[in-house]
Amino acid sequence: MKPYGLRYLLGLIITLTLLGHALHRYDVRFIDSLDGMIYDAQMRLSMPRTIDRRIAIIDIDEKSLAEVGRWPWDRARMAALVNALFERERVAVLGFDVVFAEPDASSGLDVLKRLGSGELRGNTDFQQALAALAPALDYDQRFADALRGRPIVLGYYFANQARSTGAIPPPAMPSTAFGVYPMTLFDWSSHGGNLPVFQAAAGRGGFFNPVIDFDGMVRRVPLITEYHGAYYEALSLAVVRALFGDAAITPVFGDPADPDSRLTGIALHTPRGTMSIPVDSNGAALVSYRGYQHSYPYYSAADVLTGHTAPGALRGKIVLIGTTAPGLVDQRSTPVGEVFPGVEVHANLIGGMLDGTIRSQPMFAGTAQALVLLVVGVLMIFAWPWRKPTHATLLTVLLGGGVVAAYLALWRYELWALPVASLLLEIGTLFVLNMSYGFFVESRAKRKFAELFGHYVPPELVEEMSRHPESYSMAGRRAELTVLFCDVIEFTAIAETLEPEQLAVLMNDYLGTMTAVIRQHRGTLDKYIGDAIMGFWGAPVEDSEHARHAVEAALGMRAALIDLNQTLAARGWPTLQVGIGINTGPMTVGDMGSTVRKAYTVMGDAVNLAARLEGLTRRYKVDIIVGETTRERVPDIVFREIDRVRVKGRLRPVAVFEPRLSSGLWATTEAAQNGELAQWQAALQHYRAQDWDAAEGALAALMERYPECGLYAVYRQRIAALRGALLPTDWDGVNTFDTK
Repeated sequence: MKPYGLRYLLGLIITLTLLGHALHRYDVRFIDSLDGMIYDAQMRLSMPRTIDRRIAIIDIDEKSLAEVGRWPWDRARMAALVNALFERERVAVLGFDVVFAEPDASSGLDVLKRLGSGELRGNTDFQQALAALAPALDYDQRFADALRGRPIVLGYYFANQARSTGAIPPPAMPSTAFGVYPMTLFDWSSHGGNLPVFQAAAGRGGFFNPVIDFDGMVRRVPLITEYHGAYYEALSLAVVRALFGDAAITPVFGDPADPDSRLTGIALHTPRGTMSIPVDSNGAALVSYRGYQHSYPYYSAADVLTGHTAPGALRGKIVLIGTTAPGLVDQRSTPVGEVFPGVEVHANLIGGMLDGTIRSQPMFAGTAQALVLLVVGVLMIFAWPWRKPTHATLLTVLLGGGVVAAYLALWRYELWALPVASLLLEIGTLFVLNMSYGFFVESRAKRKFAELFGHYVPPELVEEMSRHPESYSMAGRRAELTVLFCDVIEFTAIAETLEPEQLAVLMNDYLGTMTAVIRQHRGTLDKYIGDAIMGFWGAPVEDSEHARHAVEAALGMRAALIDLNQTLAARGWPTLQVGIGINTGPMTVGDMGSTVRKAYTVMGDAVNLAARLEGLTRRYKVDIIVGETTRERVPDIVFREIDRVRVKGRLRPVAVFEPRLSSGLWATTEAAQNGELAQWQAALQHYRAQDWDAAEGALAALMERYPECGLYAVYRQRIAALRGALLPTDWDGVNTFDTK
């Protein structure tokens, strides 16, 4: 399998695996754990962290146990607590997060009754005293009397045990409430309820079973559950219903016209209007945690019993009785605390219902997630690999940031708690896959290219080539290219003035500087020939501007040499002068040599001409000479014509030129340079017309104005030699060189 095919296959496997999880075809526990952690973190970041004083918690805390006694307390104290809450504190609703499943024998009434029916059966005084004391000593009845006729909700629980205990309240909804719709409510086989006398007196009740997620966290609480074909309500829902005068409840389905639609909410019909509470298909609601523990005011049960609470502190409040005492084991692990009072979980749920801040997952969440996973997967599998690593990284960061921003916006404004772990995992995993592929597979291709071309071609061109390696090879081919030769003038004399170590440093500095300029202008380094440098443009990467880049490189080498000479002079070393020859034309390029050694190089007549032009720089006292084909390829660079020459090995004469300025610089110095070039062109015309006097006069004027230009002196010397020579009638001014 090709490397790209393997990448695509792995990417599709990752995407399809995540799609199956999103569509609930199977469960990947790691993704669930990641979703849970993200949900918990977002809950902690977004919760208001304010105190909700509408709901109060009467805490059977350690202080209460120390002052009143160990739990369970006698029912007389519980009756006193209930009476104090309603008669003195004037609370609105009272809910119990405890179960009263066993009779209270602490008063001793049972013992007295056994005596009255046994040894003291005939004792009239005893029987009269017992009849008088019985109502006061019947603590259970006193507690039942305190419950009767008040907005009180008793707590109970469901279980899957062998048998049930105690009594539970009537169902919240009849068995026909859900009609033909498929239900996936939690179902139970047993219950643990209160004594029948208590449940009958209170009438209302609510279960307090939470949903323990796979990681032990309580994020949801069922608001409705099924038991023996009937439907019962949670403690929190029963408290809210009691607050609104036992408001009626009905189930809400996503599409009432669709018999396969799932449960999406509970409608609470209150005097203020219908309150819609979102639930999942299991009838469970996400707990809208307000903050960490003590987001609701706590009052010690002992203080309520002794009347030590502030006047009016509990008036009109929803009150829940529960415990935070460690020994009573009503602690839960929640997103806002590993040890969190169960009673405050119910308080948070009640507060969320009243505020309308309970979040939900829309019924289309799974399908939408799968669609987004598919789109993102296709993009990252088939589009990302063709991006540069920096671009792919930036796109991945933007994509991940967009996903997070959308998740946060939907969380805040739509109250949606969407699963996002699969999508983030897909983005991260596919990014790692692409980067790993690029590092382990593509980098191998790049290393191979670097081995082939890295010594000749700039790194950025190697990078460009490695994206489409099939388009490049080192096989020989014919193409129009531009070649450059650069040689140090009088190098032998310079070498004799330096120690070997100094000469090595000088050459390394010189070759390094010149090579950097060639590579900066997209040139391919061919070879070093002693102090000479050979480079070419247009291969292995095609370059339609190869002539321009070669000329610009030569001008850059001229400028770089000025800076290098300043460094050399500061060391006390001789400065350098170079001659550069450039020519454009058809040539053969490729990997050439023997089995012992090969090189990626160019060959051909155009290459030889470039080498000859480099040698002519010494004859004409200029540092750069280019052939006429090169000049034609870059019309916007200003050139000075040097001569028409016939070099060794060529019969046809060629015009040679010296680059002066690029068009951009020419505009700023046009007046001065135009004057010099115009005078020079006139002198050259006089020379070719054999008008020696006029040519020499023009050259003399140029030499006076530009004494540093050696070209003018060369032509004056040539004119002096030609004045006495017998020239043929067809003399055309072409100068022939028989050596390099």
